[in-house]
Amino acid sequence: MPLTLERMTALEPRDAAGTGDAAVKEARDGLGGTGTAAGTDEAGTGGVLGSSLRALSVGIVSVVLLIAFEATAVGTAMPVAARELDGVPLYAFAFSAYFTTSLFGMVLSGQWADRRGPLGPLTAGIAAFGVGLLLSGTAATMWWFIAGRAVQGLGGGLVIVALYVVVGRAYPEHLRPTIMAAFAASWVIPSVVGPLAAGTVTEHLGWRWVFVGIPVLVVVPLALAAPAIRRRASGPVDPEAPVPALDRRRIRLAFGISLGAGVLQYAAQDLRWLSLAPAAAGAALLVPAALGLLPRGTFRSARGLPSVVLLRGVAAGSFIAAESFVPLMLVTQRGLSPTLAGLSLAVGGATWALGSFVQSRPRLEPYRERLTVAGMVLVAAAIAAAPSVLIPSVPVWVVGVAWGWGCFGMGLVISSTSVLLLKLSAPAEAGTNSAALQISDGLSNVLLLAAGGAAFAALGGGAAGGHGAVAAAGAESVAHPAAFAAVFLPMAAVALLGAWVATRLHQRRPA
Repeated sequence: MPLTLERMTALEPRDAAGTGDAAVKEARDGLGGTGTAAGTDEAGTGGVLGSSLRALSVGIVSVVLLIAFEATAVGTAMPVAARELDGVPLYAFAFSAYFTTSLFGMVLSGQWADRRGPLGPLTAGIAAFGVGLLLSGTAATMWWFIAGRAVQGLGGGLVIVALYVVVGRAYPEHLRPTIMAAFAASWVIPSVVGPLAAGTVTEHLGWRWVFVGIPVLVVVPLALAAPAIRRRASGPVDPEAPVPALDRRRIRLAFGISLGAGVLQYAAQDLRWLSLAPAAAGAALLVPAALGLLPRGTFRSARGLPSVVLLRGVAAGSFIAAESFVPLMLVTQRGLSPTLAGLSLAVGGATWALGSFVQSRPRLEPYRERLTVAGMVLVAAAIAAAPSVLIPSVPVWVVGVAWGWGCFGMGLVISSTSVLLLKLSAPAEAGTNSAALQISDGLSNVLLLAAGGAAFAALGGGAAGGHGAVAAAGAESVAHPAAFAAVFLPMAAVALLGAWVATRLHQRRPA
């Protein structure tokens, strides 16, 4: 799921209002029969759909829903677009361009939201997202199409961090797991309907309509949510305090991490000795920028916020890198049609939402760390089980069942990391920390996809890119089974490492 989706460590986790676990306890007490419903908002009129939060909740969830439709539809239309624009050799750059510019957008959005509030970056992000779709939908050449995807990625990075800041400012702590679960649920219908709808539109109207038809629709939920955001989450956290200066160093680091990731992605797709030079240049840009943008201690899994950020990257990167190769494996090794191969993953949208719903239950709040450990074990098991269909006697439905459980684990982990990040962040740093979480997510996607693609190609796998590579490769492409094993088994090991990282999400309490 592309929305990919965030510097402060504290001995005691506290929410944006500084109330710590009090809100969770209040919610639990409500379930215990004190006469207060567990999901009451600050005005006492009901949970995320209460009178004071209804317009905001419907608006931001609708934004996520439309972005989810776009993400699932683009994977279906992209191969046709690349073929008509004579750009199949540049196919993978249409995906990497989105990821690399989104990294810069995430940092910019965090700075902007902490200084002025989330409404500005959210509005600008949706506008850039729409402009990027229009550029791609009207492109006459593949490079113009890729430029549109880059603008779209910049907008996507602005939007996702701004939405996190809205949740951190506008929702009390005990309602945040619920709204995060609603975000996850927004992917259920698009994951099933999106590919079929995009295929029908592409076949009867043309691939361009998949891109140009969405921007107009996003205006409606933004108009619905904007007044509520302006009322509940606009401006700096403390209006009386001086507005902090723009951190130009972080902006430079953001540019470095974005450019470095793009160069590294390019080098990974060119298996020649000459590609070592751009690979070294990309790493020289990316490594110091990542160290400067992520919380100190992230790469050694220091307890608390650093481990939350690291876990997000480990989970998202390993799962998405593996998922990108599932349809290709089913088409080339088991003879499924691209549509059936894509639908084999459709159940994952529902189980992902179910996992997110489970973690949102107030009674399970004390066990959040255990839930994330269990989630990562499920993810590792699903990734390891997927290549079993390379054995002809193993039925193909095994992949669908395994991926359903893996998505359930991802629902537990991804939503929990979002909740924990906001809980561990001071109000004035919610944007910066949310950007760090999303950078970890997006950067791991780029790096592990590049590593998986390089291993796949080196072992005779042929062309492979990101989502939708299956349709570009075609069923006639013959890949060696070992090439798929070289992708799935290392990603399963990375996910299993995430189960250990998940044991370090909370600070140890002093004796």
